[in-house]
Amino acid sequence: MTGTHDGSSHDHCHHHGPAHDGASAARLSWGGVLVRFTLALLLLAAAGLASAAVMVSAGSAVVVTRFGDPVRIYTTPGLHWKLPAPIEAVVEVDLRLHTTSSGLLDVGTADGLRVLMQAYVAWQVPAEPTAIRRFLQSVRNQPDDAARQLRTFLGSSLEVTAGTFELASLLNTDPSRLQLDGYEARLRERLTDQALKTYGVSIRQVGLERLTLPTETMTATVDRLRAERETVAEERMAEGRRQAAEITSNAQRDAQILQAKTQQEAAEIEARSRLEAARIIGEAYRADPDLYTLLRSLDTLEKVIRGNTHLILRTDAAPFLALSDGVAPSSKPVTPSASTTPAAGAKP
Repeated sequence: MTGTHDGSSHDHCHHHGPAHDGASAARLSWGGVLVRFTLALLLLAAAGLASAAVMVSAGSAVVVTRFGDPVRIYTTPGLHWKLPAPIEAVVEVDLRLHTTSSGLLDVGTADGLRVLMQAYVAWQVPAEPTAIRRFLQSVRNQPDDAARQLRTFLGSSLEVTAGTFELASLLNTDPSRLQLDGYEARLRERLTDQALKTYGVSIRQVGLERLTLPTETMTATVDRLRAERETVAEERMAEGRRQAAEITSNAQRDAQILQAKTQQEAAEIEARSRLEAARIIGEAYRADPDLYTLLRSLDTLEKVIRGNTHLILRTDAAPFLALSDGVAPSSKPVTPSASTTPAAGAKP
C-alpha cells in the first residue's frame, strides 16, 4: 500500500507539474498579446490624433482640403482639428509681408518726355478666406509667382500713371510743384484693385525707389528750364522797366505840381510885397513929398552914375537940380497923382 501509495503519489506529482506550467505559459502569452494590442491601439490613437491636429502659427493660415478641395480655413493661431489623413490634408499659406521691385523702367510723361522710374510694392495675403482661396487658385500658393505677376502689373501701372503727370511735377527744384505723393497714391489705386481681384493679395504700400532722366530727356529738360528762366528773367526785367517808368512819370508829375505850386506861391508873395511896397511908398510920399522926390533922385543918380561913367548933362534939370538948388520947402503937401506915383516895388 505504501509502495503503491508512494508510486501513485509519484505518478501524480509527475503528471501535474507539466500541466501547471502550460497553463501559466498560456496565461503569460495571452497577457503579452493583450499588452501589445493595447500598446498598438494607443499608438494608433496617438497617430490618429497627431494626424488630426492642426497647429496654426502666427503669420500664416492653414487650409484644410478634403480629397483636394478646400473645406475649411484656419487663420487664428493655435491648435485646430481635422479628419485624419488621407481623408483631409492641410496646406499652409504664408500671410507675412512681402516686397518686390519693378526694376528701372523707361516711361513717358504727359508732356511727351521720357523718365526712368523704379518702384517697389509691399504686399501680403490678407487673413480672409476668399482672398486665401483666390491666392491658392491663381498662383498655387507660390509667393514667387505672385511677385512676378505683381512686377508685371507694376510696370504697366507705372507707364499708365506717368502719362497723366508732367515731368515738372515729378522732377523739380521747387518743392511746392512736386506731386510725388499724388503719383504714388494713384499708382497704389491701380494696383490694389487688380492685385486683390486677380491674385487675392493686398497692396500695403507703393513707393518710388529711384527717379532719373535719360540723356536725351536731360538735355531737353535743361534747354526747357533755360528757356523758362530766360522768359521769367525777361518778364521781370519788363516789369522792372515798367515800374521804373511809372516811378519816373510819377516823380515828374509830382515835380511839375510842386513847381507850379511853388511858382504860384512865389507870385502871390511877390504881389503882396508889391502891394506892401506901394503902400509904404504912398505913405512916405504923403508924409513929405519933397524928401521923397530928393531920395528918389539920389537913387536914380546912384543907379546911373558909376565909377567909370562920364556924363555931360544940364544941371538945371531933374534930377541934377537937387545938386545946385537943394530942396525947396513946400507950403502944403502935394497929393501924388497917377502920373507921378512911383511904380510899385520901387525902392524909396
